[in-house]
Amino acid sequence: MKYSLSLLSTIAPLALATLVARQSGSNPSVDGLNFVIDGETGYFAGTNAYWLPFLTNDADVDLAIGHLAESGIKILRVWGFNDVNTVPANNDTVYFQLHTNSVSTINTGEDGLERLDYVVSVAENEGIKLIIPFVNNWDDYGGMNAYVTAYDGDDKTSWYTNADMQSAYQTYIEAVVSRYVDSTAILAWELANEPRCSSCDTSVINEWATETSAFIKSIDPNHLVAIGDEGMGLDGASDYPYTTTEGNDFALNLAIPDVDFGTLHLYTTDWGVTDNSWGNQWVQDHAAVCESLGKPCLFEEYGMKNDHCTDELDWQDAALAATGVAADLFWQFGDTLSGGETADDEYTVYYGTDDWTCVVTDHVAEINGA
Repeated sequence: MKYSLSLLSTIAPLALATLVARQSGSNPSVDGLNFVIDGETGYFAGTNAYWLPFLTNDADVDLAIGHLAESGIKILRVWGFNDVNTVPANNDTVYFQLHTNSVSTINTGEDGLERLDYVVSVAENEGIKLIIPFVNNWDDYGGMNAYVTAYDGDDKTSWYTNADMQSAYQTYIEAVVSRYVDSTAILAWELANEPRCSSCDTSVINEWATETSAFIKSIDPNHLVAIGDEGMGLDGASDYPYTTTEGNDFALNLAIPDVDFGTLHLYTTDWGVTDNSWGNQWVQDHAAVCESLGKPCLFEEYGMKNDHCTDELDWQDAALAATGVAADLFWQFGDTLSGGETADDEYTVYYGTDDWTCVVTDHVAEINGA
């Protein structure tokens, strides 16, 4: 999702994180149109909490992931990127990569990937499965433009084809994937968050996704890989999200051999759609493509601003009823931590509220047949 907001600050001291302890168990997998998690084949509930790896207080991470686990949430998507062009002046600010003067430096320290280490470790302990994308299409947390700025690229579209930027990107992928290659907490690696290539031929993203997914599998053949796109570019309607304007062809990209499942996002307001029931068909049309290709769909992001207990619930029901959809992840999880409430982008559903009951508690009960 695209938005701009300030990360909640914490005042507790940073505890030294250690490399993730490897635990026994099986890696998540796909079985036809379903996910298999800890030996269970079925439909799973999940959410997004992009901000978790940027927290500097271990107790906050423990609390947040603990709340998810006790609520029946099984899948959690967090940012595996945080790119900067200058080192933050505040020593407590977390960043993962520094791009400057055509050089990229990975921060593996206690204000860098050690924070992601801790999230992975707690997820392992709580039985939560993580989806981790490697770069952002949007400028939040650096994104592709952080590379473009450092490597004197022409514009964001050049990121997909520039050899130097792609080399730096793959170097970062290798560092992160190698770090957690044995972790059973990883459900999937994602190439990017909402990759777009405005007015590009669909071959640009398709070729990039083909090469990158194969590269990831060469390092880690045992975890799943997805693109992380919004699901744009498919037959069924002429509305903007169905077009290939943003350089995506959903079916073409899902057919890539090393892509294990498809992703779709849904934001009617942001896309200029006035009828929220439109979202039900959007879900069903993707499910049909996934079914035809024999790969599951993940309804990876969806939400409505400040109105969570109406049409958003219909989208959940449409996904649960669709043969080709294996799980859904609402945007986004919010909680109250040591520094106060996590950021509210108007889509946030806070733990323990009435909205949480309808979006999470009731939905999990429906999935479990209660």
